[in-house]
Amino acid sequence: QVQLVESGGGLVQAGGSLRLSCAASGRTFSDYNMGWFRQAPGKEREFVAAINWSGSSTYYVDSVKGRFTISRDNAKNTVYLQMNTLRPEDTAVYYCAATQFLRAYYAPANYNYWGQGTQVTVTS
Repeated sequence: QVQLVESGGGLVQAGGSLRLSCAASGRTFSDYNMGWFRQAPGKEREFVAAINWSGSSTYYVDSVKGRFTISRDNAKNTVYLQMNTLRPEDTAVYYCAATQFLRAYYAPANYNYWGQGTQVTVTS
């Protein structure tokens, strides 16, 4: 089992920044590829970003490219999502997730473990 706990969400004005963290415990963190997803009210869970086990490869949904950066620190068992130039449409609950198989990094069904989520609200 892998336990994931997100933190760092909050209320921010449009154009501002937040950094989300996801701390992992349980099995060996570096065995897992990590993803960030988000879900707005009334919408399906949406892929945001993913990173492979070593941090050498990253993937983003088009709407966040150039604004968000995913990174990881395997020594700290933590994955991060730096979010800059936030927009009201980024408002959602953000979830981190873990998978041993990265071939469908954009698909929620590909991930075995999920955190409880952290709320991000961006005001205009």
